[in-house]
Amino acid sequence: MKDLSRRNFLATSAALTAGFAVSACTTADGSSGRAGLTFGNPLPEFPPYATMYAAVSDSGYNIPAVPYTKVPERFLRQIVRDPTGEPKGTLVVDTGSHFLYLVLGNGYAIRYGVGLGRAGFEWSGRAEIGAKREWPKWFPPDEMVDREPKLEKYRVSYDKQNDVYNGGMEPGITNPLGARALYLYQDGKDTLYRLHGSPEWNSIGKSVSSGCVRLMNQDILDLYDRVPMKTPVLVR
Repeated sequence: MKDLSRRNFLATSAALTAGFAVSACTTADGSSGRAGLTFGNPLPEFPPYATMYAAVSDSGYNIPAVPYTKVPERFLRQIVRDPTGEPKGTLVVDTGSHFLYLVLGNGYAIRYGVGLGRAGFEWSGRAEIGAKREWPKWFPPDEMVDREPKLEKYRVSYDKQNDVYNGGMEPGITNPLGARALYLYQDGKDTLYRLHGSPEWNSIGKSVSSGCVRLMNQDILDLYDRVPMKTPVLVR
């Protein structure tokens, strides 16, 4: 991962100054990923849960299997009747139920279970996917590092002479942002709100101390390939 220039860092990582509320969501912005897959009719067909949540090798990283029998079934990926009323192709985050819906049209949606942190409740409204990132780097804000000394090695520093920011956690299995991240923008500006993967499968369906909206890594891999840039998003 190359160091970021000061200009790019300021343009895409303003969350470094946003404080604890977006702590686990603070990342370098990413370039757009793959094109979205066709969805709607016929409906997608998913394999059995044992296959869906099996170990995955992706971009040189080995994602462990999810012990799906320990996750309440309602939070496992599945096709459901669409309760959102939104147009086909819209992503809807229902923070009250810890669900994320991808509207397929014809009355159906893919439902994913999500985990939420404090930042997951701090923003609501309509946005769009403004950036996509595979295996993103994580930049914890200074406030979080001050509070958790074990994160000191990830503290971000600015090298004025070379005009780069150093530090942060490199991509990997233990990175809080997981295998993929989707960045929500509103009116062309980063909301600092992310939909991202997580190695902590046991946080799905729960609200913990930090972070935005987290999915199991196997689910964010699936979602990431289904939604193109500019996908509309509603958080409620």
